[in-house]
Amino acid sequence: MALSIGIVGLPNVGKSTLFNALLKKQQAYVANFPFATIEPNIGIVPVPDERLKKLSEVVKESEKLNSLPPEVPATVEFVDIAGLIAGAHKGEGLGNKFLSHIREVDAILHVVRNFRDENIIKEGAVDPQSDFEVIETELMMADLQTLEKQKEPNRVAAKKEELERWEGVEQFMSSIAEGKPVRKALDEKNYIIAKELGLLTAKPIMIVLNSDEEDLKDGSNLENEFAETIGVKEDQVIVVNAKLEEDLAGLSYEDQLSYLNELGVDNSGLEKIIKKAFSTLGLITFLTAGEKEVRAWTLRSGSTALRASSVIHTDFAKKFIKADVVCYMDFLELGGWKNSRDQGNVRSEGKDYIVKDGDVIEFKIGS
Repeated sequence: MALSIGIVGLPNVGKSTLFNALLKKQQAYVANFPFATIEPNIGIVPVPDERLKKLSEVVKESEKLNSLPPEVPATVEFVDIAGLIAGAHKGEGLGNKFLSHIREVDAILHVVRNFRDENIIKEGAVDPQSDFEVIETELMMADLQTLEKQKEPNRVAAKKEELERWEGVEQFMSSIAEGKPVRKALDEKNYIIAKELGLLTAKPIMIVLNSDEEDLKDGSNLENEFAETIGVKEDQVIVVNAKLEEDLAGLSYEDQLSYLNELGVDNSGLEKIIKKAFSTLGLITFLTAGEKEVRAWTLRSGSTALRASSVIHTDFAKKFIKADVVCYMDFLELGGWKNSRDQGNVRSEGKDYIVKDGDVIEFKIGS
C-alpha cells in the first residue's frame, strides 16, 4: 500500500528544509521568503529496516547464491505542501490550491517553528502552539465549508444509509463548533463518511517541533510537554532540527552516528519521523524473502493474509490458496525457508490469518 504524508505549516518554519533532508538531496526549492513552494514537491523515501540486510544474508547462504539478493525497503511518500497562512480557507495566500493538495494525503505532518533565528522571516509565526492552532483552525474552517454544502435528507423517504451519513455530518459539525477537529469525533461508524467527504481534520497528524540544536538533547521532555499542551499522544510529536538533518544527509552513516552522539542524541530525527508515522497510522511491516529479492511491505495493523497478498499483487487475492508464515527471528536462527520447514517452524495459514509485524511470508497462489 502507498503511504503519503503531507508536510504543512506556516511559511518559513522549515518544511522544505525537512523535505530536502528526507530525500537526501535538494529536490525542493528553499528560499527565505513566503510561498517559495507553490506546486507540491513529492518524494519517495525508503523506510530504514535493518532486518532486510540480515534476511538477504540468510537467503544467500541458504540458497547458495553467488551474490546477495536485492533489498527492497518499504517506502513513504512525502509531499511538501506550500506554507499556509491565516485565512487560507477563504483563499488567502493561494490557500484553496494548497488545501486541495492536503486532501490527497493519508496523514498530515505539521511543522512548527521552535527555533530562534532573526535572519529567517516570521510570516505569521508566533510560538509553536499558536502556529499549530492557526493551521488546525484553517483546516477546520475548510472542513466546515465542505460540511455546510451537504444537504439534509428527507427523513420520511431517505434510506438508512442516507440518514446515517447525515448523522455523521451533524457530529462533525458539532465537533468543529466546539473548536475540535473532526478526528476527535471519529468512530467506526462515521470514519468512512469522513473519508468520503475528504475532511482534512479527520486525517491522522504528527507534529515536528523544528528546534535549535541545543534542544535536541532534551527532545523527549519537549515532546511530552508539547503533546500534553495541544492534547495529542506523545508518539505524535517529534523534536527535530531540520537544518541539521539536511546537513547529516550528506554524511556517511558512521559519520552521522558520530555527530549525533556528540549532541547526545541516539537517532536522527528523520528515523523518528518515519517510525512514528507507522505508529500513528497503525501500520506494520511484513517481509518476503527469496532468491529474486528480500522486501518489506506496508500493511495496516489487523489486516488478514488475504489483504496482505493483495498488497503484493491484486491477482494474489483472487487466486489465494494459503500463506506459509515464519517469524523473522526463527527465520534468521534456523537459516532460511528449508531449515524452518524441516524444524516445523513454518505455519500454513488461511486467508483470515491476522498478519503480525515481522512475519516472513511466502504466498501460495493458484493458476
